[in-house]
Amino acid sequence: MEALKDEARTDAMAYIKEIVDEAKINASREAKKIVVQSIQRVATEQAVENSVSVFNIENDEMKGRIIGREGRNIRALEAATGVEIIVDDTPEAIILSCFDSVRREIARLSLHQLVSDGRIHPARIEEVVAKTKRQLEEEIIETGRRTCVDLGIHGLHPELMRMVGRMKYRSSYGQNLLQHSREVANLCAIMASELGLNPKVAKRAGLLHDIGKVPDDEPELPHAILGMKLAEKYGEKPDVCNAIGAHHDEIEMTTLISPIVQVCDAISGARPGARREIAESYIKRIKELETIALGFDGVVQSFAIQAGRELRVMVESEKVNDQRAEELSFIISQKIQNEMTYPGQVKVTVIREKRAVNYAK
Repeated sequence: MEALKDEARTDAMAYIKEIVDEAKINASREAKKIVVQSIQRVATEQAVENSVSVFNIENDEMKGRIIGREGRNIRALEAATGVEIIVDDTPEAIILSCFDSVRREIARLSLHQLVSDGRIHPARIEEVVAKTKRQLEEEIIETGRRTCVDLGIHGLHPELMRMVGRMKYRSSYGQNLLQHSREVANLCAIMASELGLNPKVAKRAGLLHDIGKVPDDEPELPHAILGMKLAEKYGEKPDVCNAIGAHHDEIEMTTLISPIVQVCDAISGARPGARREIAESYIKRIKELETIALGFDGVVQSFAIQAGRELRVMVESEKVNDQRAEELSFIISQKIQNEMTYPGQVKVTVIREKRAVNYAK
C-alpha cells in the first residue's frame, strides 16, 4: 500500500506539473488574445487638446471695441476670466491663452456673448462673465449626467458626476480626460466580461480612475490616491476604490478589477496619436533628470524610465553605503522637485549592489 501511495503521489505530481506548464504557456496566449480583442472592439478617434483657443470675429473694427478706450475692456476681461487675451495682426482672430480649459471656455463664451450683443464695457463684461460661469457649471453637470447615462452607470453621487463633467475641460498630455476615461471604461467592461468578471463594476472603476485630476482644490497628493479618497468619501465600493488607487501602483492591488483598470489606462494612453508631447522638450527633460543624478559623488549611471516618471540611479558599493543610498534618493528627489517642472510625480530609486568576482584557474 505504501509503495502504491508513493507511486500514485509521484504520478500526481508529474501530472500537476504538466498541467501547470501547459497553463503557463496558454496563459500568455490567452492574455494577448483578450487584450487584442478588447482593443479591436473599442473604436476611438484621436483628439489633441492644447492651451490656446482662437476666437473668430467678423471684422477688425471689433478688435478696437474689445480692447476699449486705453485698453480698459480687455483689462476687465482678463481680470474677470483669468485668461490672457492676445490681440495681434492676425486678421479676424483673437487668441485666448490659458492652461485651465474651464477658464478658457468661460472667456470664449463670454466674448461670443459680448460681440453678439454689441455692448462692451467693464460693468457689462463682469455681468456676462458671471452669467457664463453659472451656465458652464450647469453644462458640466449635464455632461457628467449624460456620460453616466451613455455608459449605463447608475447611482453615482452627484458630486462625482460633476467631476466627470469637469473632465471634459481637462487634458492629460494633450489627451482629453473625458474621452480617455470613457475609452478606459469601455475597454475595462470588455476585458472584464472576457474574463468572466462583473463588467459594470469594471466600467465604473474605469470611468472614475482619473477623478483625482479634477478637484477644484488640489492637495499635494498623487492623483490616484486623491481619486481613491474622493471615491471613498462619496460611497463607492471598496473594489472600485482600490482599482482607482492602485492604477499607478501607489497602493497594493486587492481585487481583479485593479489590474484591468491599470492595463486599460495604459492601452488608452499609449496608442499612437492619443497623447502629444513635443519630442524635443520630452528628451530634454529626460536628459535633465539623468544629469541631476550624475552630479552626485558615487553615482555610476542613471536612467530615466517610464517616460520620465521614474529615475533609477546606480551607485558604487565601495563609495556609497546603505545609509548614504537612502540619503541620496531623498536629496535627488528634493533637487528634482526644486529645479524642474514636470507633470505628476517622479519616483527616485537608488540601487546599490555588491559584486564579488573570483576566477578558478
